[in-house]
Amino acid sequence: MSKIEKPKFGNIIVGFEQSDDAAVIDIGNDKLLVQTVDFFSPIVDDPFEFGKIAAANSLSDIYAMGAKPLFALNIVGFPIDKLPKDTLVEILRGGNEIANSAEISIIGGHTIDDAEPKYGLVVSGEVKKENLIKNSGAQPEDVILLTKSIGTGILSNASKKGIITAEEFNIAKLSMMELNKEVGISMKNFNVNAATDVTGYGLLGHLYEMCKSSQVSAKIYFDKVPFFEKVNYSSQNGAIPGGTKRNLKFFSNYIDFNTTLEDYQKLMLADAQTSGGLLIAMPEKNIDEFIAHCKSKNTSINAIGKFYSSGEPSIQIQ
Repeated sequence: MSKIEKPKFGNIIVGFEQSDDAAVIDIGNDKLLVQTVDFFSPIVDDPFEFGKIAAANSLSDIYAMGAKPLFALNIVGFPIDKLPKDTLVEILRGGNEIANSAEISIIGGHTIDDAEPKYGLVVSGEVKKENLIKNSGAQPEDVILLTKSIGTGILSNASKKGIITAEEFNIAKLSMMELNKEVGISMKNFNVNAATDVTGYGLLGHLYEMCKSSQVSAKIYFDKVPFFEKVNYSSQNGAIPGGTKRNLKFFSNYIDFNTTLEDYQKLMLADAQTSGGLLIAMPEKNIDEFIAHCKSKNTSINAIGKFYSSGEPSIQIQ
């Protein structure tokens, strides 16, 4: 995108140059339009579950910016002559169930004949100007909070390779189907300074984007980061996906790892997530109340580190 001319038309609040979660346009009357699109090929075998995961993942960008989703459109690639049409129905039914949970309607979309199934949503949302949350507002001394455990990429690969059982992968699947709705809609009440969702670039990649956009550095503690059960085991037994390895290679120049960490533990932190949780920057005085609120909504949340002032943005792992 660095080779593409920056957009110059419209009342753009957030464009592609900020590496933020969604595009944001000022539509007047103190309202901002927030829009995102995301789709991918199946991460699970069951088409209904795939639809749910892809839809939850698409909606996550809206919640990460403190916005409320309004409606969505389907975006579909499907090999219509190779797979039963009922498979497509199940994918769309899964997406619709998640849309119902988000209290929005899917009111159209576009489908193409493709060699491999792909599914996701274009989601439109809105937020008041004063409630918009970007990834660029983190302040020195802010606490770093993470919702949801990480390791979905590793566990998905481990399941495909037979390293773990379907039952052991199930907890990660359930997490990927879970909306970030409760946290997203409540952030405006707790003085959140910045947020993003943890997806393809992994925890380290998205944390570094937050550091770079906010011109701060971060220190996180490995033993505070929540991992799904079996992520450690799977990482040591050949389940590291290629995307996770590429993440670590790309961001490693900006990260200072504790010398006690093993290579597989570094990869765990860089694991490419699907429909992950939210990464949040918040003043320390607000975290106890916020954590209590999240837990009252049955949403897992953990304090994993702090931001601090520095020269060049970087990440320390202790």
